[in-house]
Amino acid sequence: MKILPIRNEKDYQIALGRLEDIFDAKKGTEEGDELEILSILIDRYENNNFPIGMPDPIEAIKFRMEQMGMNQKDLAEVVGYKSRVSEILNKKRKLTLSMIRKLNAKLHIPTEVLVQDY
Repeated sequence: MKILPIRNEKDYQIALGRLEDIFDAKKGTEEGDELEILSILIDRYENNNFPIGMPDPIEAIKFRMEQMGMNQKDLAEVVGYKSRVSEILNKKRKLTLSMIRKLNAKLHIPTEVLVQDY
C-alpha cells in the first residue's frame, strides 16, 4: 500500500481510480485500510477544491416539500396560515425563529440552512 497526498487534479484522478478498484475491500484488511485512508484524502481534497455552499433556505423548504410529497396546505400546518406559506415561499415574508424551529423539527432541514439571509 503506497498512499500519497492529493495535491492536484492528476493525483485526484489517480486516487479515484484506485478507490474504484478497491471499493469492495473488507474492513480490517490492508486494502480495507487503504480504502478508508483514500476516502478521507479524497473527501478533504474535494472539500478544499470543490466546496458546496449551503442552499437558499426557501429552495431547501421547496425541495424538502417535494421530497415529502407536501403541498402548501401541508406546510401551513407547520408554520401557520396558508397565506403566510405563500408569502414565505415567494420570499415576501421572512422566517421567524418559531417557524425555523418547527421546520427543523418537522421537515428535518438543518437550522444552519434556515437561518441564512435570503
